[in-house]
Amino acid sequence: MMYRRIRDLREDADLTQKQMGQLLHCSQQVYANYELGQRDIPTVILRELARFHNTSIDYLLGLTDEKKPYAPSSGNIG
Repeated sequence: MMYRRIRDLREDADLTQKQMGQLLHCSQQVYANYELGQRDIPTVILRELARFHNTSIDYLLGLTDEKKPYAPSSGNIG
């Protein structure tokens, strides 16, 4: 699910894999491997994808169907 979501978000933004690779400072082939699930996506790349597409990492990972990013927290726990 995650790999399809990052592809769909890229296509919705009318960007090529090469353009996404440039935005993420990786090659088109590395980015293509992310979309195909042939390479694990590093946390830093997940963060950048979520930020770029204005969504949450949970959405990218398929843990929620809510595209809207979470509201910033106050930083307090408990």
